[in-house]
Amino acid sequence: EVQLVESGGGSVQPGGSLRLSCSASGDTSSTTCMGWFRQAPGKEREGVATAYTRGGGVHYADSVKGRFTISHDSATNTVSLQMNSLSPDDTAMYYCAAHPVGWTCRPNSPSSAYQYWGRGTQVTVS
Repeated sequence: EVQLVESGGGSVQPGGSLRLSCSASGDTSSTTCMGWFRQAPGKEREGVATAYTRGGGVHYADSVKGRFTISHDSATNTVSLQMNSLSPDDTAMYYCAAHPVGWTCRPNSPSSAYQYWGRGTQVTVS
């Protein structure tokens, strides 16, 4: 089992920045992929960014490319999401996820494939 705890959400004006963090604990050696998903009210959960935790690259949804940066710190088992140039369209609950089974470490892999989830942190841009 892997436990994920997010932090760093909040409210910001359009054009502003926020940094989200996700701390992983438990059997972290069992997963090589962590990422961020988001879900706005009335919409499906969508992938935002993913990272291989042992090298292999990072990937972003088209909607956030050039604005968001995902990074992984293996020393602390933490994955972070730096979000710049935020717009109201980025308003959502953001979830940390890990260990997609049967799918590659990409934000367009179905959310149902990810085995571990955090409780989420709210990001509001207005």
